[in-house]
Amino acid sequence: MVRRNQILQSAIVLFDQRGYSSTSLDDIAKDVGFTREGVYYYFKNRSEILYEIIEPQSASLLFGLKEIVEDDALSYEEKLRGAVRNHLARFDRYCLEMTVCLRDGLVDVDSDVRKKMMLFWKHYEAMWCDLIKAGQHDGSFREIGDPKLLAFGILGMCNWMARWYDQGGPFTVEKIIECFCELTMGGIKSP
Repeated sequence: MVRRNQILQSAIVLFDQRGYSSTSLDDIAKDVGFTREGVYYYFKNRSEILYEIIEPQSASLLFGLKEIVEDDALSYEEKLRGAVRNHLARFDRYCLEMTVCLRDGLVDVDSDVRKKMMLFWKHYEAMWCDLIKAGQHDGSFREIGDPKLLAFGILGMCNWMARWYDQGGPFTVEKIIECFCELTMGGIKSP
């Protein structure tokens, strides 16, 4: 288990630095001091390593959003703020994993991994769309566009953080969450 975790940790760093497409199994093996065959003992291919990095973050995002959406004590505004927070808060603790997940999650991976990830993401997107649609129906959100379009706009804004966020930079995750929540609510909330 220790060697498996070493491979995953190395892959996270290398995928973050070089990108998934530019990192080979040989690169990972060399970084952890294994042979390529040693990596194959734990993982059948590079896509499987990527999936092992992405799956826990994807499951956590899905579970967190599900709890928020199903909480009847929350208003639609509180749910939307919670959804943005749920998405962005992962960058604080799991910055590299989230960056790899959002930047390289479906790039150049084998079809089995792609199918598994697409199931996660389609379910996650559907929950966002349903939240916005319900808020529009309730009158909490303006009907300024199709719920799917709005969900993709919000997720796109949030996901772009994977391209520029720096843990040591001037913006904390909490500050970004506050800013993105205000930006989102300013655009969608009914007056």
